Amino acid sequence: MALYPEIEPYDHGMLDVGDGNRVYWETCGNPRGKPALVLHGGPGSRSNPWFRRLFDPAAYRVVLLDQRGCGRSTPPASAYDTDMSVNTTAHLMADLELLRRHLGIERWLVWGVSWGSVLGLRYAQTHPGVVSELVLTGVATGSNAEVALMTKGLGQLFPEAFERFLAELPEAARAGNLAAAYNRLIESPDPRVRARAARAWTDWETAIAAAPPRSVPRYEDPVFRMGFARTVTHYWGNDHFLGEGNEEGVVLRGAPLLKDIPGTLVQGSLDPGNLLGVVWRLHHAWPGSELIVIDDVGHNAGAPDMADALVAATDRYAGR
Repeated sequence: MALYPEIEPYDHGMLDVGDGNRVYWETCGNPRGKPALVLHGGPGSRSNPWFRRLFDPAAYRVVLLDQRGCGRSTPPASAYDTDMSVNTTAHLMADLELLRRHLGIERWLVWGVSWGSVLGLRYAQTHPGVVSELVLTGVATGSNAEVALMTKGLGQLFPEAFERFLAELPEAARAGNLAAAYNRLIESPDPRVRARAARAWTDWETAIAAAPPRSVPRYEDPVFRMGFARTVTHYWGNDHFLGEGNEEGVVLRGAPLLKDIPGTLVQGSLDPGNLLGVVWRLHHAWPGSELIVIDDVGHNAGAPDMADALVAATDRYAGR
């Protein structure tokens, strides 16, 4: 695998973004290099030191952050009294702009994985002048159709796990938006209800990744599990806070807005999101984008061939 060596940040901090939130950020690589922003997935995951290795440390000034409520940012989404009403896509994009100005960056390459690709795309559509390039993997666009696929459609492929997933919900809630129904349980004042719902949600996430139940180590951490399940259901249950008309995708419809931004999409051929053809539709609607499909890989940026393609993309953009 063509990953760069492990490196440590040369600077980090907590940025006050308002609403009582402080966002953790770090920078690594070359302080005078090409700025690059890394957006983690979820919503509700956190930055990962592995992401640093996708960039040439001599060429890039790499910026990582934990999005609101995630990782080292405070207050954590796992805490019941954390106000989730101030955790939306608009809030996250405002945080990115505040961080960019705080670090004195004019323009930056934006790298995103999974939910990070949704956030990166919408950020670039909203602030095209500050995004030099996009490198995205595990590509999604945050449409309601994608949420329906991930919560209902894949039930046909994983019927046993889906039966367990539905069983945690009140019968009357099983026909509607399942993410919203789970979010209602996770917002329950009863900690036992919250814990059961978070466990059931991450069991389903594990099942649709085609792994044995409860095999993902990060989901065995009850604090991470609660914060992740609460955040992802909050976003998936509310149209990703992308506004009206999100059934087929606000982000996908806005692809022509990216016409002046080069981009590379690296997608596994077995990624379940491909069942809706979203990445192909995005590529064809986005002038100047390239699509690289890696055979026999699912929703996994860490697969060797995926990592090779991601490093090749950042290398190619390093001198631009």
